[in-house]
Amino acid sequence: MEEQLYCRLPPEDSGDLRIQPQGSEEAKVFVHALLKRSMPQMKDEAIQDMLTRKAVVLEHYPKKKIKQKRKKAKGFTAKQRRELRLFEIEPEQQRYAIFLPLHELWKQYIRDLCHGLKPDAQPFMIQSKLLKADLHGAIVTVTKSKCPSYVGITGIILQEFKHVFKIITKEDKLKVVPKLNNVFSLEIDGFISYIYGSKFLLRASERSAKKFKLKGTIDL
Repeated sequence: MEEQLYCRLPPEDSGDLRIQPQGSEEAKVFVHALLKRSMPQMKDEAIQDMLTRKAVVLEHYPKKKIKQKRKKAKGFTAKQRRELRLFEIEPEQQRYAIFLPLHELWKQYIRDLCHGLKPDAQPFMIQSKLLKADLHGAIVTVTKSKCPSYVGITGIILQEFKHVFKIITKEDKLKVVPKLNNVFSLEIDGFISYIYGSKFLLRASERSAKKFKLKGTIDL
């Protein structure tokens, strides 16, 4: 039994359904304009060839999203930091007793870093960890120096820069000691470590990635 699956819509029915009858000029103009907008790179002859030979897949050209560049937050310049006095310690704060709790925190930090500083711990292991550790709060002593006036200075490190340490002494004096040509010693739980300042010309944040030679030279 044959059934009709498709037939052309009768012209009289297209008016009731408000559909343009097939073959009307308005429909041709509409389809041509639609294809022209969908495929602007194709010529009219190519569009007509596609209509007569195969089905047309309308292409969609999304608008390109313009990526907005993120503005990186700019920090202060060295000149601005000096003008704002960000790293200056006020005279009334330059007291040794104020920073003793900082020293106690530093000692606990080193004990945790070195897993307790046990008597059977390897000295080389402790030395390597100390060289990369944060020294703010450590008590250091200048043991050797090419400038005799620096020898014997002892105090808590308050600030570490690339070339100098700022140290507060027991006499409540803030000393600026250069690293170059100086040897520093620090002691914690009976373990004494020596720091050769000439090999230590780094910022505190840069030392964690630095590889130090444990058997260093004794030259200042």
